[in-house]
Amino acid sequence: MSRFSNTPRRRLLDALWPWLCAASVALSLLMLAALLALLVVRGLGHFWPATLEEITLRSGASVAGQPTREAPLPQAEGFERLYFTANRDIDGVSWRWVNLDDIVSRSTPSDLIRLERNPWGDFIGRLAGVETGGQLLREDQAWRYLTQALALPQAERPDAELLLVTTDGQTLRQSLSGVSQALAPNAMSWWQKMHTWSRNVWQFLSQGPRAANTGGGVWPAIFGTVLMVILMSVIVTPFGVLAAIYLNEIAHQNRLTRLVRIGVRNLAGVPSIVYGVFGLGVFVYGIGGTLDSWFFSDTLPSPTFGTGGLLWASLTLALLTLPVVIVATEEGLARIPDAQREGAVALGATRLEMLVRIVLPMAIPAMLTGVILAVARAAGEVAPLMLVGVAKLAPQMPVDGEFPYLHLERKFMHLGYHLFDTAFHGEDVQAAMPLVYATALLLVLIVLVLNLTAIFLRHYFRRQRGSEC
Repeated sequence: MSRFSNTPRRRLLDALWPWLCAASVALSLLMLAALLALLVVRGLGHFWPATLEEITLRSGASVAGQPTREAPLPQAEGFERLYFTANRDIDGVSWRWVNLDDIVSRSTPSDLIRLERNPWGDFIGRLAGVETGGQLLREDQAWRYLTQALALPQAERPDAELLLVTTDGQTLRQSLSGVSQALAPNAMSWWQKMHTWSRNVWQFLSQGPRAANTGGGVWPAIFGTVLMVILMSVIVTPFGVLAAIYLNEIAHQNRLTRLVRIGVRNLAGVPSIVYGVFGLGVFVYGIGGTLDSWFFSDTLPSPTFGTGGLLWASLTLALLTLPVVIVATEEGLARIPDAQREGAVALGATRLEMLVRIVLPMAIPAMLTGVILAVARAAGEVAPLMLVGVAKLAPQMPVDGEFPYLHLERKFMHLGYHLFDTAFHGEDVQAAMPLVYATALLLVLIVLVLNLTAIFLRHYFRRQRGSEC
């Protein structure tokens, strides 16, 4: 009897394996959906004007702030709640854990306000008045004056001083020039909060970071990430395609060629930090230092190309992703039937004409597949960039109105490094965590847009080739 006979055990396995495959797909999609949901809720929720609470404790103290989360008490029964109380210049801290059993009363007064200030961060309390031009405005007049003044450009704002009061009775004066936003979230309608949310999201996308990367936006990091990925793609694509053409179409298929293929595939598994060290030693110190000694000797010892910059970062990531492009392109070339090549040669085409007019157009989808994989990997790399050009805060953009317009020697900001720096190197990590989620979501969306663009081009060329056939 054959060992492949229809035994009950085999019938059970035949019935189960499709369900196991489907369960694996469903679990993968569920984990992906959970990740995206976490990023969306935690990231975009940060820009929503949250309700402010004023609580009274058993001790008689009054605390105002935004409740964020609850946790069990470390060594006792019960729970405690974490409040963002702001007012770092008064209390020295911006966060406070409160035992739920110590809370006597909770309320959401409509006159509680939240100011975004520089350099002391947020203030939560009440607006007692505004002094401007020797005149003291109070209550509603003061709030209207403040909101109208903040709607003006920074250079046109009047010289005024705010009188602020905390919920425990402490007072302080705040210059209007140091305030960037003022909200009274408890008095806002749903539509007003939606308008404020959309404005905050736009500012996050269009402005630069401030307050040690715990506030402001990420526009320089978005620009630097996209520009670096584009330069990397422009550099790696021709080299990867030419290398694949040589290995599959020109080189003799012998032991040496097989060893080269094995080496290329192994390079795809080398840790990215190794490429960063190579880029630092060869590109930055080697080539960059030589260029400085030849063309920029007048500026030495201050380096021009002998330090990390956009060019060296793009070259390093191009080297990192080169094996991916080579392997994907070569697999696409190998799938083209030999009859296409033989037919072109039989009709009188030279070998170069056969490659350019027949083989390469048919391999374009495979090339774009390699570019898609390269972009997906390069956009999220951080370790090599820390050695070859990324900066915590770049004072100048790589592109501006000065000749030569594209400055490849300048340092740049990157979303991946900005995320890492904000999460682990900020002064207030707890306050920066929502921005970490928002930046992570933005990085995922940028990679998705870049990949979808390449996928669209691949689909377009496939349709073109199909229509020609």
